[in-house]
Amino acid sequence: MLGTLGLIAEVVVILIDVVGRYFGSPLRGAQDITQMGMVVLVFGGMALCDRTGGHIAVDLFERSMAKWLVRLTDILGAVAGFGIFAGIAWNMWKSAAISNMLNLATNIIHLPKDWFQYFVVVCCVITAAGMLLRAVSLILGGPLRHPESHTS
Repeated sequence: MLGTLGLIAEVVVILIDVVGRYFGSPLRGAQDITQMGMVVLVFGGMALCDRTGGHIAVDLFERSMAKWLVRLTDILGAVAGFGIFAGIAWNMWKSAAISNMLNLATNIIHLPKDWFQYFVVVCCVITAAGMLLRAVSLILGGPLRHPESHTS
């Protein structure tokens, strides 16, 4: 629901900016709001995307693979995702500390960048934890995402 409201807000900001440009008075800070809003939308929804199986996946060979091999690739994918999101969180944590120290902000309306970077850290930690839990669940014999497409 929050993502939907955020997306609607993004559309409204862009619409006001475009209409304002037509009349010679664009919305001041629209670029800053849009950029930081997209950070919130993308990383804010990442854990839910993983939970619902919404990440892009190529299952070209899964129908011809044994179920144990499909499980292994799912485990490896979840572990890799954990590593990637943990790495993003760690690097963004260091970047946010620098942004905080230097008082970095967006160019036009001076939104503090560290707030958004710490938000990304929190979202990436949640996503990494979810991926790690999914890997553990699969290791312990939990259900596969699409069991109907696998052979034994």
